[in-house]
Amino acid sequence: MNNKNNFLLYCLLCITFLLSSGCTTIEGPANPDDPLESFNRSMFTFNDNVDKYAFKPAAQGYNFIMPSFASKGVSNFFSNVDDIVVFFNQLLQFKLAEAASTSARFVFNSTFGLLGLIDVATHMDLPKYNEDFGQTLAVWGVPSGAYVVLPFIGPRTIRDTAGLAVDWTYFDPVFNRQTLQQSLVTLTIKYIDIRAGLLKASNILDETVPDRYAFVRDAWLLRREFLIYDGHPPEEFSDEELFEDDDLFKDDKVLNDDLLSEPAMKSNMKITVKGNKPKDSSTNNKADTTEAVDPENIE
Repeated sequence: MNNKNNFLLYCLLCITFLLSSGCTTIEGPANPDDPLESFNRSMFTFNDNVDKYAFKPAAQGYNFIMPSFASKGVSNFFSNVDDIVVFFNQLLQFKLAEAASTSARFVFNSTFGLLGLIDVATHMDLPKYNEDFGQTLAVWGVPSGAYVVLPFIGPRTIRDTAGLAVDWTYFDPVFNRQTLQQSLVTLTIKYIDIRAGLLKASNILDETVPDRYAFVRDAWLLRREFLIYDGHPPEEFSDEELFEDDDLFKDDKVLNDDLLSEPAMKSNMKITVKGNKPKDSSTNNKADTTEAVDPENIE
């Protein structure tokens, strides 16, 4: 256990060093939504290369040799193990009904589902939840901090980075019940399985998205907000608030524009009417036409 804590400490120190070095490379005004963009893009490129030459070929080989039912069983197994992390975080968020559902789900999948290889709980109306300590910190009111791309792990925020360390140290049985070497092997299998399920999506992303970094960042942040608020993120403003604001459509610059003032509009109407008069009209008709639509007579 001590070796695992030292490993996590070394990882956090490495991340801190990378963040401090990345902050010094930012040029020009920083994006308020991504103040570490310079570092993040460099780390995104690094992870992309690791994925291109290591994880993606491994995932392709995994899909080639693994039957679909076997790969589904591996995914179900890791999902069942993850329910332990979900359960403890639901308790910390005082989601007692969801925690009871997750505990029942874990029991049924671990017994009738053969250690989680078969997902029988979903068919028993026991849905899969997604909770981690990063979401727990958000519920407790801890701010997210800057968006950051971690080596090998990928997108996170500062809050979620701390939450991941807590989950691995205290809740995740992969780290709690195994040696460090066994944990790394298990995590490698887990992420290769996840990567194998994302092959088609990543191929579409490569072919259609010009700025993959910005797309992944925005999509990840939206998904995290969705998970933190359990699918009901707060709206910035409602339709009622939009139309109840009497001052929203008042623009002094527009209202004071000389072109939109009453004398100017009447003058423009006169010019338009005179310019559209037929050439073969009689003098009396011209006078009648002008008088009929003269804005000066309209009060």
